[in-house]
Amino acid sequence: MKLDFTAERVLAVVAHPDDVELLCAGTLARARADGASVAMCTMCRGNRGLAAGESANERSFGVSEVRQAEFAAAAELLGAEVFAGGIGDGELEDAPDQRRVLISILRRFRPTLVLAHAPNDYHADHRAASQLADAASWFACSAGHVTGEPPLQRPPAVWLMDTVDMHGFTPGFYIDVTEYVPLKRDMLACHKSQLERAGDSDFAPLEELMFRQARVRGAQAGVDAAEAFRIHAAWKRVYAW
Repeated sequence: MKLDFTAERVLAVVAHPDDVELLCAGTLARARADGASVAMCTMCRGNRGLAAGESANERSFGVSEVRQAEFAAAAELLGAEVFAGGIGDGELEDAPDQRRVLISILRRFRPTLVLAHAPNDYHADHRAASQLADAASWFACSAGHVTGEPPLQRPPAVWLMDTVDMHGFTPGFYIDVTEYVPLKRDMLACHKSQLERAGDSDFAPLEELMFRQARVRGAQAGVDAAEAFRIHAAWKRVYAW
């Protein structure tokens, strides 16, 4: 089976700067290779992604700035446009002011497809980002929600991404990303501040997690590596491909 992203505009809306690599970088890369325009939006600044025992004032360069620079470097490898919600870690919620931020981003990029966190993912910021992507992708079409950009002509399709480590997620379909695993690895390598936390008791080795998830989903789908998704089965969020 072949899915063709030609002429599509694909936007990944994630909570934190390193979520794209874990859950959808291969799909974005495949879309880009097909000729799609791709973009990455991190809603949180990454300002609380600290190593165990570290405090923010111990760094001469802020944690948020480091993580946003890492996010931009990974996006450059992919050839993706970058957007940032600018919300503090742990402060993300489906609230009117944060909806407006994402509505504006959606209207600037004008996606035909949004990749969003599953509503039951492990992290509260992931769950909030899922709710925000759901709401903002709908209200971005409404002239009653005023930003500095014109409304979208129609809501983008929404795909729900796999959960981190695959807990509680039943895939609806898989994208073969075997060809793009090296790019996923190279993009993840940009997130040095987080890879350095691999030994922290409250964290997970990200590279191991990413490869394991890609292999397991690939085995389920009969390929070497895959990313799993479900459609957002709601009116005007599902389109034929």
